[in-house]
Amino acid sequence: MNTTIAEVVAYPLNIPVEFSLAGATAKTGLSCVVVQVTTADGIVGHGFTAITEEEIVAEAINSVVAPNIIGLNALDRERISEELYWLLTPRGQTGYASHAVSCIDLALWDILGKVTRQPCWQLLGGARREVPLYVTFGFGAFDRDQLGDVARHLRADGISRFKMVVGHHGLHKRIRGADLRSILEEDIQRVRVAREAIGDESDLFIDANCSLDPSSARWLAERLTEYNITFFEEPVRDNDPAQMAELRRATGVRVAAGQNEGQLWRFQSLLDAGAVDVIQPNVVICGGLTAGSKVAALAEARNVTLANGGAFPYHNMHLHAGFAHGGLVEWHLVAVEMSKPIFKGLPEAKGQTLPLPDKPGLGFELDLDAVKELAKRPLSAGTGKA
Repeated sequence: MNTTIAEVVAYPLNIPVEFSLAGATAKTGLSCVVVQVTTADGIVGHGFTAITEEEIVAEAINSVVAPNIIGLNALDRERISEELYWLLTPRGQTGYASHAVSCIDLALWDILGKVTRQPCWQLLGGARREVPLYVTFGFGAFDRDQLGDVARHLRADGISRFKMVVGHHGLHKRIRGADLRSILEEDIQRVRVAREAIGDESDLFIDANCSLDPSSARWLAERLTEYNITFFEEPVRDNDPAQMAELRRATGVRVAAGQNEGQLWRFQSLLDAGAVDVIQPNVVICGGLTAGSKVAALAEARNVTLANGGAFPYHNMHLHAGFAHGGLVEWHLVAVEMSKPIFKGLPEAKGQTLPLPDKPGLGFELDLDAVKELAKRPLSAGTGKA
């Protein structure tokens, strides 16, 4: 069998998303990049990345990555990962490069699975056949009443693990004249509404998406103590390890981070600083399943909880099913809807669990016709990011 890489093509996409739940409607557009890697014998693997500027990453793959990996063996994932490190981030840079690497790496794992006729989760270790989910429902597009209605609807369906957004890009909005304290005061009321809707027995996670300064994050955490927050995700700008470690010490809140990190040393810094209770590699950003498995090993060695943050459960489920210490996978309602137009054969959640597919590779296929059609559409500025 000839597994030499013969073709690499990346597509930048902007996918419109609209869904309604309990009378509340969310409309947005999410950007992503899909890559298709084809071997000399015609085996096709597909990769994916998101939460980035899709045109930049697609161009990097098509113009820089592709010429340097065509002719290499698609099964040599570790070699290709190292080649891409020196090609794209030779001095430890973070940023767009990790998205390109993730896209390629996931496609190579998909090819490996198809060659060996094994699903990726089994190749990684096969620790479990299903993964537990938490549901991200609390978007800024919902007002307080809608937030409560959606939470009650999900609770009635048996969901007991919930995540909502706080901070709402506060530091960015501040330079445009917004009052950060007012944003946080509204967050307190939104968290109160969510907690009342889901009851005391449910888990409630909050996520600031790196949009607060340390003082504001501490102020908010202290005032949310009565609502029993399970963890506070990405509370401060830049995922500052020292500041998050101090937040944990000062408030006792459990801290989670890592969903947008793209270098192994960044995860090590978070762990060594005692900055996180929960480490969250996202395989569509951190460097794929190859890098994700290394982060998982770091977490296991330090007895730190592993979980998925940053959405995209269909790719991250493999990491958490593969390893014995795999954890929660994020069922991000918008990202789930985003995936449906471009993938075929996606597994379906059963309550708060997601069964892993037995099909080889990633276990679902790319709808290439849909991808090509979406790639023709103009990409609008200000694209929503999951």
